Amino acid sequence: MRCPYCGGLDTQVKDSRPTEDASSIRRRRVCPDCGGRFTTFERVQLRELQVVKKSGRRVPFDRDKLVRSVQVALRKRSVAPERVDRMINGIVRQLESQSDGDIPTERIGELVMEGLKALDDVAYVRFASVYRNFREARDFNTIVDELEGEPEPAQGTRQPKETSAQ
Repeated sequence: MRCPYCGGLDTQVKDSRPTEDASSIRRRRVCPDCGGRFTTFERVQLRELQVVKKSGRRVPFDRDKLVRSVQVALRKRSVAPERVDRMINGIVRQLESQSDGDIPTERIGELVMEGLKALDDVAYVRFASVYRNFREARDFNTIVDELEGEPEPAQGTRQPKETSAQ
């Protein structure tokens, strides 16, 4: 692993342990050249995924891009990071197991919307507004009406909404 500080190639692992959800290994590393310390994460990758854009162009799947888009939707929302990590890990596992390696962008968007709907209604609407390319306020009304018309999920599958004391 290349040192992010000096570029040295001979870094040493000082400590390894699984993350809380056991989906990756956290490694503390040190560079013998400059003494820099840093952390890396190692995840299992079942197959090389390619995202098929609407234009037909193929690009490598980028987990970090998925994380960033979910974080934008969840900005200033009180959702536990562990729940977000579980959702993202679940999406990636579904993509790896359900496809031959080529994933249409629509499939990724639908999985993210399903996950956000279970985590936070506001984040779901935010993501949907970009993903579905809302043009008018009426588009927001439609998706909010859909949310309000759905029966509440079974006990324990969704976090209760936090209300502020007036």
